[in-house]
Amino acid sequence: MLLAELLKGIEYTVVTGDIGIDIKGIAYDSHQVEPGYLFVCISGFKTDGHLYIKEAIKNGAAAILIEKNVDQIEATTIIMTSNNRKALALVASNFYGRPSHNMKVIGVTGTNGKTTTTHLIKAILEEAGLKTGLMGTLYAQVDDMTMDFGHTTPEASEAEKFIEICRENKAQYVVMEVSSHALDLYRVECLDFNIAIFTNLTQDHLDYHNNMQEYRSTKIRLFDMIPSGKENFVVVNADDTYARDFIQAAHAKVYTYGLSDNSDIKAKNVKIGLKGSKFTLCCKGSTVNIKVKLIGMFSIYNVLAAIAVGLGEGISLEIIKTALEKVKGVPGRFEQVDEGQDFTVVVDYAHTPDGLENILKTARQLTNNRIITVFGCGGDRDRGKRPLMGEVAARYSDFCVVTSDNPRSEDPQAIINDIVPGLDGVKDSRYAIVVDRREAINHAIHLARPGDLLIIAGKGHETYQLVKDKVLDFDDRKVAIEFLKGLGK
Repeated sequence: MLLAELLKGIEYTVVTGDIGIDIKGIAYDSHQVEPGYLFVCISGFKTDGHLYIKEAIKNGAAAILIEKNVDQIEATTIIMTSNNRKALALVASNFYGRPSHNMKVIGVTGTNGKTTTTHLIKAILEEAGLKTGLMGTLYAQVDDMTMDFGHTTPEASEAEKFIEICRENKAQYVVMEVSSHALDLYRVECLDFNIAIFTNLTQDHLDYHNNMQEYRSTKIRLFDMIPSGKENFVVVNADDTYARDFIQAAHAKVYTYGLSDNSDIKAKNVKIGLKGSKFTLCCKGSTVNIKVKLIGMFSIYNVLAAIAVGLGEGISLEIIKTALEKVKGVPGRFEQVDEGQDFTVVVDYAHTPDGLENILKTARQLTNNRIITVFGCGGDRDRGKRPLMGEVAARYSDFCVVTSDNPRSEDPQAIINDIVPGLDGVKDSRYAIVVDRREAINHAIHLARPGDLLIIAGKGHETYQLVKDKVLDFDDRKVAIEFLKGLGK
């Protein structure tokens, strides 16, 4: 495709070269540049794409998109814009022929529950015979093909490419997690969303957003992207504090879900156990009993959100019920680790105060014995939530083991020092500090008694630990299995 065609809709200045050249692909990472590619310089949080222009040219870049002045570069086309992130979205949309326009795109936003909700929606749609692509924290997937982009919501060029792959594979739907970062950084700027879901909003990412109001306003942008029309609608958790804000922002039809009587789709008679949950679904004047393998009240909310989407798309309750009862669970979301021990071990992704509280409240419903919690907080992230995490853990646990999560560039002990005031603020709190996460899990397992419930929180599905500039192999589940197998030896 000609560069001039890729630049349609973008205000730009030709610094040097010819916009009539043919472009073979798009990259924002210089390592991914191939001959004939357009290299888009993105100013990131840790580095700046403008520093890698020479490397991109060496790899064959035919044109460079910049947003700041650079040293004179010859033998290539240089284009300047005022916002390269927005430009990347437009360029990618033009290059792939706006593939989202040819299918229904469902976006799920909120602090917690996005991953599980997208998986449940996909299960319902596919039970109804509708081929569906999925894009989110764990992976991007359509048919048997799986891709990992490293972000909850990938960069615009990757998102557009994946949706184009879905189109090529004749998918009718794409359901995706939409993070606040993605909304603010134009990663979904040119996607044609038909349906949006709001799960909940609690403190997170305040290292990036200045305050909760800014965080909320960013999330609301997704709802603003859903135009009115008979095929479009939004779904809102009616029980969330911010529900009204999202409802008022909607242009399309609104469906609500929750436990409250004013919800369009609601759950009654909820029962939660270690093997799953069951409830009575009430909607459209009908009731039906639903049984799922997912655990916890937070899971019920995710299920209700998915049901709302299914009903909004005209799928029968019978098909929805069948789909939900088949779902075994999502990796790292209240995932049990069982090696025949006489206590329960659960691995969960909970990494916010609200997420951790939900998990621990669920744990309390499942045992009359002790709750032991292993947790930490990520480095280079919102410091304000660290003491809150400590307070929640101490309030709902009988014993805590405070450890490292993904410390990144920070000193793990310094992160723990931020957590401790929250622990100390709870009367009679009991905890140990074990900086090494592997040893922390080992310590907790050897503390456990028959009937106890051990929660290993924070990393869930992740198979790595970020320490300084290294990515270390680390899987909470595998580590727990190793030490559980060693019990009694």
